[in-house]
Formats: sequence, structure tokens, C-alpha cells
Amino acid sequence: MSHESYSVYDLSSGKLLANRFRIGRPLRQNGLMAAFHVTDADGTAGDLLYFAPSLFENLEQARTLANSFESWRRVRHSAVPQVRDVILGGSHALTTGPLLVFTESAPEETLRKRLEQGRLSTDDALRLGRQLVDGLVEIHAHGLVHGDIKPDTVHVVGEGATLQGQIVDGGVTPGLWHAKHLGERTALIGTPFYAPAEQFGGDAPDVQSDIYNLATTLFEAVAGVLPWPGKHFLEVFQAKLDKRPPIVRARAPKIAISDSFEDAIARGLMADRSARFGTAQEFLSALQSAT
Repeated sequence: MSHESYSVYDLSSGKLLANRFRIGRPLRQNGLMAAFHVTDADGTAGDLLYFAPSLFENLEQARTLANSFESWRRVRHSAVPQVRDVILGGSHALTTGPLLVFTESAPEETLRKRLEQGRLSTDDALRLGRQLVDGLVEIHAHGLVHGDIKPDTVHVVGEGATLQGQIVDGGVTPGLWHAKHLGERTALIGTPFYAPAEQFGGDAPDVQSDIYNLATTLFEAVAGVLPWPGKHFLEVFQAKLDKRPPIVRARAPKIAISDSFEDAIARGLMADRSARFGTAQEFLSALQSAT
């Protein structure tokens, strides 16, 4: 991990950042970070995640988050963009610079954008689900948690037999949780409509919340709607407390889905953690057996 000093004004298209990255088009942004397409000095194209200095209270927090991203370098899977480098600005306790994370390029189309054109076929949703859960197995094998899986953080390319997906922005929410020393409870729950009920009480992201996030995403992909009716946050939260998992056939009666695929999604959506899949490998096995 190296250190450089620069400002947000260096992020305009065409600028050279950290004496390495030629900034290209913006890709995505949220309240925590922004992502840009860049070209490294050696000609390698990739995505650059930018975390502004204002996100951190001190340099220690920035270093802690940077170290958490260093751990993601070990993840090697086609469904997870590889982290190539982590660069932290600021060189002493009174200076907190931005944090940059350079990753492999992900497909530019989000699953959210794809779903705006219509739901996925059951076969495509199952194919995509197997890829993404297999990636989750690899993430969890390294003791890491994604923390915010949803259609906006799943990027896709191709259709039918060529459909491929990647889960982007892994580790941002749990990384900030550790960096800010929030302990076992936190207000950082990712995206509420995709989060399990226990996170509304402050539980930090973990393996089972990742499973719940991804099961919710698969439900929406195949049904074209979220698992729970209601447009308001409170309505959805109350629905999440029901011990009975939502069923695709109930939310989208015209969709043909096998019992095995329906059951796999439903078990990933169980409100009771003891009834939910305990590991991503269990979820993957269920999807591999589904038709």
C-alpha cells in the first residue's frame, strides 16, 4: 500500500492521478464512494474506487479501511473484480487523504438497469445465481463479507448461455464498520430493502446477511418485484419479520418456477437466522440441485 497526496479536483476526466491513473468516465457513486474508469501507467484498464477524506475522522480510520481492502486482494473468482492496488493519501496523523482502490474492470451494466427492461427468465436467474453465490463462497472463504449485495452492486454482461455477473464494491460497509470501531452493532446496514431484519436492530453485516441480500436480489430478478409488498420502509420492515418466507409464485403468479429453485430462494430469505442457510456453500448446493 502506497501513499500520495491529491484532491478531488484531480478526478476530472483526462487528469493523471497518483502519477499512475489516467481518469476516464465516471461509473457510479453513492454516499460513501465514487468509481471511475481509469487506465494505469502500464496501460492496464480498470475501475478506481475513490473514498473522500471527509469520510474519515482521522488517518487511523482511513488506514483501517485500506487494510481491509488489502485483504480483498486474495479473492480470486470470475464473479468478483480483483483488487489490484490500494493507495492511501496522507502521511501523518494530522493529514487524512483520499483512499483509492484499483480493481479489475467490471461490466458497466448493472442488474438494476437490466431489470428495468424486464425480469430475467427463470433459467437466466438460476444461471446468474449460481455464479454469484459461488463468488460469495470464495469471498467468505477468506473471512470477508460483502455487506451490500443488491441489483445495483451486481453487474452483468451477455444473455442466455453467455450471461455473466460480477458483484462489485465488496467490503465497503463492513470495512467502514471496522474502521469506525462500531463494535458488534452498527447503523451501517447496507440497503434496507435488501437487508435482513436483524440488521435493523444494529447487527453488523455477516455471512448470513450476505446470503439474505443475494436471495432477495435473485427473487427480484426472477419475479420482477421485491419479495415484500409495500412501498414504505416501515411496511417492508414489518413484512420481513414474518417467519414464513415470501414466495415467488405468490408475488408473481404467472411465472413458472421449479419447486427446487423456489425453495432455495425461500430458505435464503428466512427471517429466523437458524432456519436460513448458514453458509454460502449450502446456498450454492441448493442452487446447483435446482432446475
